[in-house]
Amino acid sequence: MSGSGLRSGQLADAAGVNLQTLRYYERRGLLTSPQRSPGGHRLYPPDTVTLLRIIKTAQRLGFTLNEVADLLAAGQHQHSGRPDTGLQARAKAKLAEVEQKVADLTVIRDTLRAAISAGCDDLVACASSNCCPLPFAELAERKERACRHLLTGCPACSPPA
Repeated sequence: MSGSGLRSGQLADAAGVNLQTLRYYERRGLLTSPQRSPGGHRLYPPDTVTLLRIIKTAQRLGFTLNEVADLLAAGQHQHSGRPDTGLQARAKAKLAEVEQKVADLTVIRDTLRAAISAGCDDLVACASSNCCPLPFAELAERKERACRHLLTGCPACSPPA
Protein backbone atom coordinates (compact mmCIF):
# COMPACT_ATOMS: atom_id res chain seq x y z
CA MET A 1 0.00 0.00 0.00
CA SER A 2 1.96 2.95 -1.18
CA GLY A 3 0.33 6.09 0.12
CA SER A 4 -3.24 4.85 -0.27
CA GLY A 5 -5.59 4.11 2.55
CA LEU A 6 -7.19 5.96 5.39
CA ARG A 7 -5.20 7.71 8.06
CA SER A 8 -6.22 7.09 11.67
CA GLY A 9 -8.31 10.23 12.02
CA GLN A 10 -10.11 9.62 8.73
CA LEU A 11 -10.89 6.05 9.70
CA ALA A 12 -12.09 7.03 13.18
CA ASP A 13 -14.39 9.71 11.72
CA ALA A 14 -15.75 7.41 9.01
CA ALA A 15 -16.49 4.61 11.48
CA GLY A 16 -17.76 6.83 14.31
CA VAL A 17 -15.13 5.81 16.86
CA ASN A 18 -12.25 7.63 18.50
CA LEU A 19 -8.52 7.18 17.98
CA GLN A 20 -8.09 5.37 21.30
CA THR A 21 -10.63 2.77 20.11
CA LEU A 22 -8.51 2.08 17.03
CA ARG A 23 -5.37 1.57 19.11
CA TYR A 24 -7.24 -0.60 21.60
CA TYR A 25 -8.72 -2.80 18.89
CA GLU A 26 -5.25 -3.21 17.39
CA ARG A 27 -3.85 -4.28 20.78
CA ARG A 28 -6.73 -6.75 21.18
CA GLY A 29 -6.10 -8.18 17.72
CA LEU A 30 -9.47 -7.11 16.30
CA LEU A 31 -7.69 -4.90 13.77
CA THR A 32 -4.49 -5.86 12.04
CA SER A 33 -1.58 -3.47 12.31
CA PRO A 34 -1.88 -1.02 9.44
CA GLN A 35 0.69 -0.20 6.81
CA ARG A 36 2.70 2.99 7.30
CA SER A 37 3.10 5.90 4.96
CA PRO A 38 6.62 7.11 4.13
CA GLY A 39 6.01 9.76 6.81
CA GLY A 40 5.10 7.13 9.40
CA HIS A 41 1.33 7.67 9.40
CA ARG A 42 -0.87 4.62 9.83
CA LEU A 43 -2.76 3.77 6.65
CA TYR A 44 -5.76 1.50 6.98
CA PRO A 45 -7.47 -0.29 4.09
CA PRO A 46 -10.91 1.21 3.30
CA ASP A 47 -12.70 -2.01 4.32
CA THR A 48 -11.56 -1.37 7.91
CA VAL A 49 -14.51 1.06 8.17
CA THR A 50 -16.88 -1.87 7.61
CA LEU A 51 -15.01 -4.03 10.10
CA LEU A 52 -15.25 -1.32 12.77
CA ARG A 53 -18.97 -0.92 12.12
CA ILE A 54 -19.41 -4.69 12.46
CA ILE A 55 -17.56 -4.68 15.79
CA LYS A 56 -19.59 -1.76 17.16
CA THR A 57 -22.88 -3.30 15.99
CA ALA A 58 -22.02 -6.64 17.60
CA GLN A 59 -21.24 -4.81 20.84
CA ARG A 60 -24.60 -3.02 20.71
CA LEU A 61 -26.22 -6.45 20.31
CA GLY A 62 -24.62 -7.47 23.61
CA PHE A 63 -21.54 -9.35 22.43
CA THR A 64 -18.34 -8.76 24.41
CA LEU A 65 -15.13 -7.95 22.57
CA ASN A 66 -13.91 -11.50 23.24
CA GLU A 67 -17.10 -12.84 21.67
CA VAL A 68 -16.69 -10.45 18.73
CA ALA A 69 -13.13 -11.68 18.22
CA ASP A 70 -14.40 -15.28 18.24
CA LEU A 71 -17.13 -14.40 15.72
CA LEU A 72 -14.64 -12.70 13.42
CA ALA A 73 -12.28 -15.68 13.65
CA ALA A 74 -15.16 -18.07 12.92
CA GLY A 75 -16.08 -15.97 9.88
CA GLN A 76 -12.53 -16.15 8.58
CA HIS A 77 -12.60 -19.93 8.87
CA GLN A 78 -15.91 -20.05 7.01
CA HIS A 79 -14.52 -17.98 4.16
CA SER A 80 -11.54 -20.30 3.90
CA GLY A 81 -13.81 -23.21 2.96
CA ARG A 82 -14.54 -24.68 6.38
CA PRO A 83 -18.27 -24.64 7.20
CA ASP A 84 -18.92 -23.05 10.57
CA THR A 85 -22.18 -22.24 12.27
CA GLY A 86 -20.45 -19.98 14.80
CA LEU A 87 -22.67 -16.96 14.27
CA GLN A 88 -25.89 -18.98 14.39
CA ALA A 89 -24.92 -20.78 17.59
CA ARG A 90 -23.57 -17.67 19.26
CA ALA A 91 -26.56 -15.56 18.23
CA LYS A 92 -28.93 -18.16 19.68
CA ALA A 93 -26.96 -18.24 22.95
CA LYS A 94 -26.90 -14.44 23.12
CA LEU A 95 -30.63 -14.29 22.42
CA ALA A 96 -31.32 -16.72 25.28
CA GLU A 97 -29.14 -14.59 27.55
CA VAL A 98 -30.96 -11.40 26.53
CA GLU A 99 -34.36 -13.04 27.00
CA GLN A 100 -33.36 -14.12 30.52
CA LYS A 101 -32.23 -10.57 31.31
CA VAL A 102 -35.54 -9.22 30.00
CA ALA A 103 -37.43 -11.68 32.22
CA ASP A 104 -35.31 -10.67 35.23
CA LEU A 105 -35.85 -6.97 34.50
CA THR A 106 -39.60 -7.56 34.15
CA VAL A 107 -39.69 -9.09 37.65
CA ILE A 108 -37.67 -6.17 39.02
CA ARG A 109 -39.94 -3.64 37.31
CA ASP A 110 -43.09 -5.29 38.59
CA THR A 111 -41.70 -5.54 42.13
CA LEU A 112 -40.69 -1.88 42.14
CA ARG A 113 -44.10 -0.85 40.85
CA ALA A 114 -45.74 -2.88 43.63
CA ALA A 115 -43.47 -1.24 46.23
CA ILE A 116 -44.40 2.20 44.93
CA SER A 117 -48.10 1.34 44.91
CA ALA A 118 -47.89 -0.05 48.46
CA GLY A 119 -46.25 3.16 49.63
CA CYS A 120 -43.07 1.48 50.88
CA ASP A 121 -40.90 4.24 52.28
CA ASP A 122 -38.68 2.62 54.89
CA LEU A 123 -36.75 -0.56 54.09
CA VAL A 124 -36.54 -1.72 57.71
CA ALA A 125 -40.23 -1.13 58.42
CA CYS A 126 -41.19 -2.61 55.08
CA ALA A 127 -39.08 -5.73 55.62
CA SER A 128 -40.88 -6.54 58.84
CA SER A 129 -44.35 -6.04 57.32
CA ASN A 130 -46.31 -9.04 56.04
CA CYS A 131 -47.83 -6.99 53.22
CA CYS A 132 -44.56 -5.64 51.84
CA PRO A 133 -44.24 -6.50 48.14
CA LEU A 134 -40.44 -6.53 48.28
CA PRO A 135 -39.03 -10.07 48.43
CA PHE A 136 -37.27 -9.69 51.81
CA ALA A 137 -39.02 -12.69 53.33
CA GLU A 138 -38.40 -14.82 50.24
CA LEU A 139 -34.69 -13.96 50.23
CA ALA A 140 -34.37 -14.63 53.96
CA GLU A 141 -36.16 -17.96 53.52
CA ARG A 142 -33.81 -18.97 50.69
CA LYS A 143 -30.78 -18.09 52.80
CA GLU A 144 -32.19 -20.03 55.76
CA ARG A 145 -32.86 -23.09 53.56
CA ALA A 146 -29.35 -22.89 52.14
CA CYS A 147 -27.84 -22.73 55.61
CA ARG A 148 -29.94 -25.70 56.77
CA HIS A 149 -28.82 -27.73 53.77
CA LEU A 150 -25.18 -26.91 54.39
CA LEU A 151 -25.43 -27.69 58.12
CA THR A 152 -27.15 -31.03 57.54
CA GLY A 153 -24.62 -32.03 54.90
CA CYS A 154 -27.12 -32.18 52.07
CA PRO A 155 -25.20 -33.86 49.20
CA ALA A 156 -26.93 -31.63 46.66
CA CYS A 157 -25.67 -28.49 48.44
CA SER A 158 -22.23 -29.62 49.55
CA PRO A 159 -19.35 -28.37 47.43
CA PRO A 160 -17.36 -31.08 45.63
CA ALA A 161 -14.30 -32.32 47.49
